[in-house]
Amino acid sequence: MSEPLWRQTPLIHSTPLSSNIGASVYLKLENLHPSHSFKYRGLAHFISKAKEKHGKELHCVVASGGNAGLAGACAARVLGVKCTVFIPEGVVPSTLARLRKENAEVVVTGRFYAEALSAARNEIATDPAAVLVPAYDDPLIWEGHSSMIEEIRHQLGRKPDAVFCSVGGGGLLGGIIEGCKKVGWDDVPIMTLETIGSDCFYQSIIMNGTGPNVEAKKLPPGVSFVHHEGLDLNLAHFNEFSSRASGSLGASEPSAPVLKMALDRPGGVYSYSIPDALSMEGLVKFADDHQLLVELACSTTLVPAYHPILFDRMVPPRSKARCVVFIVCGGFKVSLSDAIEFRDIVENDKSDASADWEVLCPDGQLLRVPKQH
Repeated sequence: MSEPLWRQTPLIHSTPLSSNIGASVYLKLENLHPSHSFKYRGLAHFISKAKEKHGKELHCVVASGGNAGLAGACAARVLGVKCTVFIPEGVVPSTLARLRKENAEVVVTGRFYAEALSAARNEIATDPAAVLVPAYDDPLIWEGHSSMIEEIRHQLGRKPDAVFCSVGGGGLLGGIIEGCKKVGWDDVPIMTLETIGSDCFYQSIIMNGTGPNVEAKKLPPGVSFVHHEGLDLNLAHFNEFSSRASGSLGASEPSAPVLKMALDRPGGVYSYSIPDALSMEGLVKFADDHQLLVELACSTTLVPAYHPILFDRMVPPRSKARCVVFIVCGGFKVSLSDAIEFRDIVENDKSDASADWEVLCPDGQLLRVPKQH
């Protein structure tokens, strides 16, 4: 087997976050890949396998809101093969420029990821050398992502009490589940976080689990459900998004096989959905604490490390010290001006002290998180 294109990323102990929540907090810095996100693992693995099969004439076609496209473009450039990225409308010029610097051809089409994906599939049909590189829904993608868990086992030297990650379509989660299986961590709980308004995985979990919406099939406005016959699952399908994090978390629906793995997993996958303001607050505080600027899709993961009431709900206090790992999944679509805007939004939101932030929990209930703590 050839060597992977990625290098091992650091796992660091966070003193500020550990102090916040009374636990040993470790951060897996997936933002340090060449494309600035964990997606480089899975897409590089997929493209490497495709080149082994198709040779140097390979044409990689990626449909992406940004991070998967950049990961695919970076990997294709290193491997010396052609790459075309289909990306939805509304993309900022800096994203286009970054993709083109990696020698990718860029096609802007469709309003959402699903429409860009449809255009990418049409390209595949007309080019015999073209291979569709999935953004998240493929076993090779999960296999590539799973390598981060193998690294964590070696770096941490013990089994954590929980692993925290964000979830959109489910590619990262699929990799974490597969990685935990490889290293004997099937009993380690996985905590997933999304933002309200882009939470297709949370809504899908609720539709198939034991929460109050299972029978009623009650979903938010703009969300429908589709039934996956092969796996007998209900998938929440988002026709529109209201979250600022939807640029990376905004999959129209989750991967059905990953949803099935999550529902069947012995150690459990516990899904939470939070308001944008909490994610924005996490982004700003994380930048202050660690001098690292990450996307909202990534700071969503870090929110429990800033709110003990939420962390204790997810990983209840016990006699021995808790040890947890947060996957800092990264993302390149963030700027200093974004952080300044988010800080102002959060401060304005906190000025209304009469209402708490509301977090959607795995059982469909609400957890109220005080704005001042």
